[in-house]
Amino acid sequence: MEKTLRLAQEPQADALLSRSPLADLVGMLLDQQVPMEWAFSGPYTIARRMGADDLDAHEIAAYDPDEFAALLSAKPAVHRYPGSMARRVQQLCQYLVDHYDGDAEALWQDVADGEELLGRLKALPGYGPQKAQIFLALLGKQLGVRPPGWREAAGVYGEEHAYRSVADITGPESLARVRAHKQEMKRAAKAARDDGS
Repeated sequence: MEKTLRLAQEPQADALLSRSPLADLVGMLLDQQVPMEWAFSGPYTIARRMGADDLDAHEIAAYDPDEFAALLSAKPAVHRYPGSMARRVQQLCQYLVDHYDGDAEALWQDVADGEELLGRLKALPGYGPQKAQIFLALLGKQLGVRPPGWREAAGVYGEEHAYRSVADITGPESLARVRAHKQEMKRAAKAARDDGS
């Protein structure tokens, strides 16, 4: 990967994301109910606490579950819900070990098109349809993984010049624009609920 990601907004964490497909998958997994920067700093924190400079799916999958949960729970915690997220990270890594010999990049190396890649992402533990589409958009927009039809498979997240998700964050300005979009979506959803009651 040649592109420098700026999702964690912290140089060392972003350097890991820029070189490690597994770190990207784990960061995306952690990206719920916490600020994006916190989620995408998580892989670097986990690697550091494991005494490594990258994540290893085999090692994480084989880690004692209680010890791994403790690793994520140590202050500052990797996530607001470190215990449940530790379990999810281990499930993700076990899936990669079982299906791709632990190689996260193998998920997209031989796909025929965007729909196939989307299907593979949706099959990952902890990845629902929306998370899978956002990660597909991140791969296409920032990491150069562009099988035929990737934009269409990513849905609205694949649109050019959009500021909807982590796939569109390239620095502080785009982060602010994505945040503004998410706030607007929350306001619209609240207004729709209020109108319906």
